[in-house]
Amino acid sequence: MAVKAADLESELIEAVRERVRERLPDDQAAAAESFVRQFYHWVPAEDLADRTPLDLYGAALSQWNLGLHRALGEVKVNVYNPEFEQHGWKSPHTIIQIISDDMPFIVDSLTMELRRQGYGIDLVIHPVVRVRRDPDGRLTDVLEPSEAASDAIAESVLHAEVGRERDSEELAKLRRNLERVLEEVRRAVEDWDAMRAQATRLAQELPSRPPPVDPKEIEEAGAFLDWVANDHFTFLGYREYELVLNDDDDDEASLKVLPDTGLGILRAPPKSEYTTLRPKALELARAPHLLVLTKANSRSTVHRPVYLDYIGVKKFSAEGEVVGECRFLGLYTTAAYRDRLRDIPLLREKVAGVLARAGFPPASHDRKALLEVLESYPRDSLFQVNTEELFTIAMGILGVGERPRIRLFVRPDALDRFVECLVTIPRDRFNTENRERVAAILLQAFGGTHLDWSVQLSESVLARVQYIIHCPDGPPAHYDVSEIEARLINATRAWADELRAALVEAHGEDRGMKLYRRYERAFPPAYRSDWLARSAVSDIDRIEQIRAGERTIISLYRPLEAATGVLRCKLYSAGGVSLSEVLPTFEHMGARVVDERPYEIVPAGSDPMWLYDFGLRCVAEHVESVRDIFQDTFLAASRGELEDDGLNGLVLRAALTGRQISVIRAVARYLRQAGIAYSDAYMVRTLIAHPDIATLLVRLFTARFDPDRSDPDAADRLVAEIEEAIDGVQSLDEDRILRNFLSVIRAMLRTSYFRLADDGTPRPFLSFKLDPTAIPILPRPRPRFEIFVYSPRFEAVHLRGGKVARGGLRWSDRPEDFRTEILGLMKAQMVKNSLIVPVGAKGGFVVKRPPAQGGREAQIEEAVACYKLFLAGLLDLTDNIVAGEVVGPRRVVRYDDDDPYLVVAADKGTAEFSDIANGVSASYGFWLGDAFASGGSHGYDHKAMGITARG
Repeated sequence: MAVKAADLESELIEAVRERVRERLPDDQAAAAESFVRQFYHWVPAEDLADRTPLDLYGAALSQWNLGLHRALGEVKVNVYNPEFEQHGWKSPHTIIQIISDDMPFIVDSLTMELRRQGYGIDLVIHPVVRVRRDPDGRLTDVLEPSEAASDAIAESVLHAEVGRERDSEELAKLRRNLERVLEEVRRAVEDWDAMRAQATRLAQELPSRPPPVDPKEIEEAGAFLDWVANDHFTFLGYREYELVLNDDDDDEASLKVLPDTGLGILRAPPKSEYTTLRPKALELARAPHLLVLTKANSRSTVHRPVYLDYIGVKKFSAEGEVVGECRFLGLYTTAAYRDRLRDIPLLREKVAGVLARAGFPPASHDRKALLEVLESYPRDSLFQVNTEELFTIAMGILGVGERPRIRLFVRPDALDRFVECLVTIPRDRFNTENRERVAAILLQAFGGTHLDWSVQLSESVLARVQYIIHCPDGPPAHYDVSEIEARLINATRAWADELRAALVEAHGEDRGMKLYRRYERAFPPAYRSDWLARSAVSDIDRIEQIRAGERTIISLYRPLEAATGVLRCKLYSAGGVSLSEVLPTFEHMGARVVDERPYEIVPAGSDPMWLYDFGLRCVAEHVESVRDIFQDTFLAASRGELEDDGLNGLVLRAALTGRQISVIRAVARYLRQAGIAYSDAYMVRTLIAHPDIATLLVRLFTARFDPDRSDPDAADRLVAEIEEAIDGVQSLDEDRILRNFLSVIRAMLRTSYFRLADDGTPRPFLSFKLDPTAIPILPRPRPRFEIFVYSPRFEAVHLRGGKVARGGLRWSDRPEDFRTEILGLMKAQMVKNSLIVPVGAKGGFVVKRPPAQGGREAQIEEAVACYKLFLAGLLDLTDNIVAGEVVGPRRVVRYDDDDPYLVVAADKGTAEFSDIANGVSASYGFWLGDAFASGGSHGYDHKAMGITARG
């Protein structure tokens, strides 16, 4: 039977109370138990369901401990990341704990500040607990909510959990900001009565000391001040100013702060005593009107996160000149927004003026409709707009009626600090994407830095959206409302909402919204036209991988409507990719590019990313089965980890991996060096034409050399199967090519293929040891042993006349026939060493990708890197001697006798490399030590010591 959430909550809280009774001293337990009960009383059961009693106990007890000592008026703040070892409980969140005197606005203001700082709020607990304290602030009792007591202190207890902040400096900053907000709340609450009294005083003084303005205006101004004082305005700050004119220039003036007049959030002295007035502000200050109603430049940190409302009451001299101002800052209350216009001083006069100018008959439909427009007009703006502006905008909205069309109405602020834009949008086109598109156009049109918006939705077919565009430098002097309106019409339409929903569904609320904010404007129109928003989720996931450091990602897929053999491939890259770069790679893999669709995607705060969607026609019908192999091989080829040639077509034709194909490729490269009469291209075509035989060759290689699955019997059966398959090949040339591949694999004695690097990745080369006598294609006389090393960067060969043989390694400049070069040198060395031991040997390598930039130094650097890999390829296959015993190399299956003797020397191009060679030898722990390569700084000079054939 399912457990009800309420029952589960009751059980959890009871477990916490039981723990309190068990663990706290008797003189604290009863009060603490009452505190815990009140602490969790109003928390929804679902917010506690996944918590353990220990964690609930830890959260409540740490809050209890915070409040054990608190002086009257003191605010206790704690911001930390609980860890079990340090705090006795653990949470995945950052915890914020506050205890203060109970006062209005605490919860609103603190949660508002947390969101302003960018923290997601997971839980807020905020009971008001009545307590007793002794004169020193020590907690003595916790009262029950129903318990009457004249000496009780009501304390606001707040516990908030936000996304974990690991940076200690950010935690300290968060605490300072919360303490600042709490101080502003305290000042506003403490001075609220005094600020309201100032408004009442000013209203009462107006009739007795009337300023030189219209008596009707004085009457309305007084009524307005009484109205705001009557719970229609949340007073947050008050201060008085003196208007100081420049003696040398009447067009310049400043406002001077009058000392000791500040209240609430303006109680603290300002940073500067004077504020220079801009021309528009000075003009407004001198205007013969009693009140200034507008918005302040700063947002409220108390109660609501909006720009503060500003009520200025001008002071006049006996001569009728403006000499100063009494300024109120605050927020109009909910009652101010609910009252009818005819009951609000000042506004009722504006409405009467608009109705009179419209001239509609009193009982007419048009008059009622106009009055409805005025009642629904943004109330904040009604306080600021003059009657002329209000008439123009209201009649324009009335003219739109119920027609689903976009209209723009513009009103600049009297102080040129912002522009108000009212936009009507058809309901079916109003969504987040269109709202933000409109915002972007308006910001650009008016040169704004940021904006605020609000929307009014009713039963109408139109949504009415208000944008306040903040323009620190003032709006442009000239703008074309019709042109801006046309841009809004063209821009509004609803792909982004679907993207947001898809991201939240795929990644959850927090991660999904984070990605949405990054990508909401990232996709170009062509992409939105071509793809559903759901499709963008997987593209975003891969682009995130690119942003995290991946160079290129591809994704192969088959559209539902695609014909057989037709696929599509998405390629993701941090930089642009030309078709000429990727087309050969696709074609080498057996996929022909038939079309291309590029998209530039620009995530917020990121460099542009590129997505290419290629249409492919493939030779294989069931490409899905090798999708991952295709993608991995393509990327390895694009990174240079695999050679980009036609053998990669075996991915689709034979389902071979890129690394398995490297075995075939290495044998092909060896056969070319061995003197086979067929070109690389012809060998590639042969293997592509016979993918079944290519697969069998790889299986034979695996059966012989995989140390985990080596099976000589299976290898023998595979040889027979391969020979039978070759017997069925019609072309004699192809027959010969395939038999040569078979002979090389059968002649292999050892390979490094199954050895991995220390990090578990494959080695960047493939080496194999051969018995040349078993390869019919090789001319006589043949070396006794041969090692061939293959890599996309280089190729190398080492030939020995016997088990104990010595000779140099050279950097060859003959890529087409370097084995022929080395073979000739080995034979010469054999003649030289005919009278001494060791016998002759020779090795050499060619660099296949010499750097195009950097000159000789860069070429030597690449040669050294290839030389090291060459030596590693040799040592991977060479036995070692440890404690007098021959030890075979790890993960190498051997088909020959022990063979621990390997000595090299310098030769053409490698005269300075002996120390490098000995370093590689040392890294392998090779038994010869620095005798591995002669001529090094610690080795011997074989010529100087007379141990060559000539010596």
